[in-house]
Amino acid sequence: MDFTEQQINRYARHILLREVGGEGQKKLLDAKVLVIGAGGLGSPNILYLAAAGVGTIGIVDDDEVDLSNLQRQVLHGTADIGRSKVASAIDSVAAINPDVNVVAHAERINAANAMDLIGQYDVVADGCDNFATRFLVNDVCYFQKKTLVSAAILRFDAQVATYRPFAGPGGEEPGPCYRCIFREAPPEGQIPTCAEAGVMGAMCGMVGSFQATEVIKEILGIGESLAGSLMILDGLGAVFRKIAVKRDPGCPVCGDNPTITDLTIHQ
Repeated sequence: MDFTEQQINRYARHILLREVGGEGQKKLLDAKVLVIGAGGLGSPNILYLAAAGVGTIGIVDDDEVDLSNLQRQVLHGTADIGRSKVASAIDSVAAINPDVNVVAHAERINAANAMDLIGQYDVVADGCDNFATRFLVNDVCYFQKKTLVSAAILRFDAQVATYRPFAGPGGEEPGPCYRCIFREAPPEGQIPTCAEAGVMGAMCGMVGSFQATEVIKEILGIGESLAGSLMILDGLGAVFRKIAVKRDPGCPVCGDNPTITDLTIHQ
């Protein structure tokens, strides 16, 4: 492997891992990951992906840093208030690892740009805060056969899942997509937002780091994938539950007779 002496020192603890080694570290350096949202979940996710040496990290976020963000969004600091989150993220990643190329997408992902954005990357990590974006990202990842590692959090509760509704790299059977489990968004106002119900900041760190671990596993092809499972985290009860979920033949996107075959539903 053509590592510099600095890289050998930087990634030494990865290279020592039998499951990673020099070959795995080279895969990380060559990988391209798109992170949707540079907030509570995106912050630890981006920081650990950068520290791990993921070579290209795209960040989609059109928001600016607000004082209320700092309780959980550790990618940003007090001096960043008022700056765009992607600009703040670029500085934070550069301070951790100069090997990483951050591609800033200072925009909101939508039906007009999602196919192009997601098409540029190998793996997508979604940590957005609304159902419309989750469904859009799921559908585009399915259409483009991109692995999606998704996480969501509210108050003290969270969930993480890997969606790979197509044959895996080792010939694994297709798993479910997001719509196999959550067919459609709940009625507006039924589930409060974090701004309405609150969120434990330290939980964001734990869940975002867990998400980063799953992204790295998918890049390296190691361990047991979360594809086909839904991980439920209860912070107050200190309980982790892993629930098996199956592909739904009646799913409107990845099912046997799909009714959603393009992004018209999102326009």
